[in-house]
Amino acid sequence: MKLDRSQEDWSPLADPNLRTQPLDRLKYIPLFPFDPDSYISLGVNIREVFDVSDAPAFGTVAVNPEDSFLLQRAQFHIDVHLNENWQLFTQFEDVRAFNKTAIGPNDANRTDLRLAFVGYQQETDAGTFRARVGRQDFAFDLERFVSTRDGPNVRQSFDAIWAGWETDQWRFYGLVSQPVQYRDDRSFDDRSSSALRFSGVRVERQLSPTTEASAYYALYQRDDAGFLTASGDEDRHVLNIRSAGTYAGFDWDAEAMGQIGQVGSADILAWGLGVRTGYTFEAASMSPRIGLQFDLASGDRKADDGSLGTFNPLFPNGFYFSLGGHTGYTNLIHLKPSITVKPTEALTLMAGVGLLWRQTTDDAVYTLPSVPVAGTAGMGTSWTGSYLQLRADYRFNPNLTGSLEAVHYQVGSTLQNAGGHDSNYFRAEMKYAW
Repeated sequence: MKLDRSQEDWSPLADPNLRTQPLDRLKYIPLFPFDPDSYISLGVNIREVFDVSDAPAFGTVAVNPEDSFLLQRAQFHIDVHLNENWQLFTQFEDVRAFNKTAIGPNDANRTDLRLAFVGYQQETDAGTFRARVGRQDFAFDLERFVSTRDGPNVRQSFDAIWAGWETDQWRFYGLVSQPVQYRDDRSFDDRSSSALRFSGVRVERQLSPTTEASAYYALYQRDDAGFLTASGDEDRHVLNIRSAGTYAGFDWDAEAMGQIGQVGSADILAWGLGVRTGYTFEAASMSPRIGLQFDLASGDRKADDGSLGTFNPLFPNGFYFSLGGHTGYTNLIHLKPSITVKPTEALTLMAGVGLLWRQTTDDAVYTLPSVPVAGTAGMGTSWTGSYLQLRADYRFNPNLTGSLEAVHYQVGSTLQNAGGHDSNYFRAEMKYAW
């Protein structure tokens, strides 16, 4: 099973001898007997999450100081392959939040259309052309800034036109999109509009079997955007570069983004940087990996200088730092050493300690999704706080996985003076895919 279910290929099940599982006849329903590449495939995703947080947003917002709730995501898709070239993919979802004190657009989305697109691909000796039109997913790299947003309950999709060209070493593609805005008033009420637009071009290069590089330019446009020191229509030009790979036990993923443009009358000059690196002792028992993560994102230094330095993380993963969701990728310096071990092939354990500062004290401390904490802009010190993260992932079988994560966050004096306090977070998650 893949995270992007539309990329799965069930055409080998055209051979009846390979249909060994009880429901394989629903994974491959032939359309035209003379063409094994024409078939319908059905699939289901179910995710159940139990969350406990004793201080959402560090306890600085007026919600129940102790929040425990159940999140549920149920998805059903129909994947139609007309032949080896044409694909029609549709996915419906129903997303619920039970007993949650404050339910936002990332938490619940009653029965709605999540994905619906027409895809085309043509393979030649020179390469492969691919294109999609309709509601679809985009995920760039580690999903720091453009993601499917799998951590929160409601994932992010885009109404878009996408096209690309691929060879063994190169990949070029471009997109024009309107990100979907989620509502939970009634069924089938999600919409996109020209009030929020995201377009760009991207190139990827496979430098070696274990090393890759990529770069992209994008234009992010939002009507009536609001920041602490600027408001108005936002036109943000984005340039991003990345390198990732492995070598002799070492692994790395480094990404940098620069942003210029305007919000209202204010000129944008913002930037972000993310690095994950580590070393795995492959010959040692449990294959321990020592990791180090470093993140840096700009904030706004002066409120009245006609310039905006607040970094916009675009469409981030949401729980890139930890599932506790305490920190947004804006105005921060983040350092996290970690250790990961694999006691068995199915079990992965991780422990990490995160240290957080503000890039500038003139701007606020930010929580997800890029929400400034009241009373922190221009106040206090750069030190924000620290957290301890413990996580366990287990694969029960190819269809079922589970995870546990606990986070203890210790706030600094700036958050304490703004009404915040230390907090604890726990999540238990089960995912089933068929």
